[in-house]
Amino acid sequence: MREQVVVDLGHRSYDIEIGTGLLAEAGAFVEPFLRRNKVAIITDETVAAKHLPALLSGLEAAGIDAVTLQLPAGEATKSWDQLQRTVEWLLAEKIERDDILIAFGGGVIGDLAGFAAAIVRRGIRFVQMPTTLLAQVDSSVGGKTGINSPHGKNLVGAFYQPQLVLADVSLLDTLETRDYLAGYGEVAKYGLLGDADFWEWLEENAAAAAEGDVAKRIYAVKRSCQMKAEIVARDEQERGDRALLNLGHTFGHALEAATGYSDRLLHGEGVSIGCALAFEVSQRLGLCAQEAPSRVRDHFKAMGMKCDLSEIDGPLPDADGLIALMGQDKKVSGGVIGFIMARGLGDAFVTRDVDLSVVKSVLSEALSAR
Repeated sequence: MREQVVVDLGHRSYDIEIGTGLLAEAGAFVEPFLRRNKVAIITDETVAAKHLPALLSGLEAAGIDAVTLQLPAGEATKSWDQLQRTVEWLLAEKIERDDILIAFGGGVIGDLAGFAAAIVRRGIRFVQMPTTLLAQVDSSVGGKTGINSPHGKNLVGAFYQPQLVLADVSLLDTLETRDYLAGYGEVAKYGLLGDADFWEWLEENAAAAAEGDVAKRIYAVKRSCQMKAEIVARDEQERGDRALLNLGHTFGHALEAATGYSDRLLHGEGVSIGCALAFEVSQRLGLCAQEAPSRVRDHFKAMGMKCDLSEIDGPLPDADGLIALMGQDKKVSGGVIGFIMARGLGDAFVTRDVDLSVVKSVLSEALSAR
């Protein structure tokens, strides 16, 4: 079973291929983009141990040679040090502008390798091969690349689109439950921000997808990619509608910074907690119905996901400290924090008119429950 989504960006448009068995056919997908039969692969040590031989075999079947750099797994890899290591390796391997770099991993690898592709020789071409649910539905699509700074998440980077995205859902079978559910936080976000019907479909079908139903997994990835592709086509560089994709992220990024971008809190867990907080603030502001935040939390809890600050191990800043961390968010303009609030399930909007005293109250209550 295969599905395809097109990201419509004029002459920079590209396809997202979604299905099973894509690693075995990787060479056939990549070969049309090659000027010579050589690719560079950036991956991490965990993904390499599980899946690199299958990818190399798929490339070899099409007569394509590959050189590979394995980086440490984890969010800490999105750093200046690992970016420099990657750039210098690409230059040492004499990777040219017309060659292809394959980003083979989760969101960390996709973001870092994509950024390296954007800056090496002022731009080399790359293909995203996401290996996690989070990367398949979010970070591999839309051209956002970058690394983290001590000041905040993804503050250094570039918009740089791939040539192709290959999302092999069979790779999701090897994910730990925690990693799959973290990725599902991004899937649920799409329903919450703009498609109530998709949200209702998820309430009925997400558990089966998590348990391995391939058809439901493919649909969930496809619908998520469709929604992101539609928004990116309207607003590639996040000047308007694309900010909707950050539902839950203003809170989530602050929580990730507060936990040191560590395994204490995965990105998708920050998103699910952030979505719950965004709906709670929206309800307190009178924007959405009283039952909306409960429905969000009930679904997340039914899926076994994190949705409360009490589920984060270790110390956290107080409410003022978390709001200060939000002040480093990329959506800040003129010193004012941009929030994505909700009028209801499937109806989010961007606003800078949010009473921070309400945000502080919600955060304080959530922190006191820890």
